[in-house]
Parts: sequence; C-alpha cells; structure tokens
Amino acid sequence: MPAYWIAHAQVKNPVEYKKYTDRLPALFGKFGAKVLARGGDYKILEGDVPFERHVVIEFESLAKAEAFFNSPEYQEAAAFRRQPGVATNHQIIVDGADLTPK
Repeated sequence: MPAYWIAHAQVKNPVEYKKYTDRLPALFGKFGAKVLARGGDYKILEGDVPFERHVVIEFESLAKAEAFFNSPEYQEAAAFRRQPGVATNHQIIVDGADLTPK
C-alpha cells in the first residue's frame, strides 16, 4: 500500500535550506519516491497555518518512507535544515488508504 510523506516548512534562511532541498531529487530517485507537490502555491482553507512550504511525496510503502527518512543520505541532507535559524518543519508519513472503521 502506498504511503505519503507530508511536510510543512517555515523557511527562515533560504540559502541554508536550499543546501537541504538540492540533495533531495537524487534521494527521491534512489528510494522510488514520487513527488506529488513540492513548494507550489497553496490556499489556506481553514485555520491558522504557520508554514509557507508544503510537500507531498508518495512512497511504495510506509516502510520505504521510513527507510528514506532514516537513511544516512537523508539525515546528512536534513542536517542543513536542522541548523538553528534555518527552518521549522513538521514531517509526517501516513498510509495511503482509508482505514476509517465502517
């Protein structure tokens, strides 16, 4: 079952943040990820959203998304965005099915 990586970011230092984002396309390919949305226009339909960048990436499975996140290559890239003053991020992975009890 596919899984989706949903990320939200408030970028405070675009130069340092770009060092993170520049490394991601090669990693997406290595892990078979498909970018569905990455940094495009958005509309807030309800509530307060303190983020300006929104990303949705499809993975083959939840396990594959976790493997991507935990890979040494991703962790090396993420170190750039984790530096103080670079960005605030929320990252979530979710199974791609409607498992709501009927």
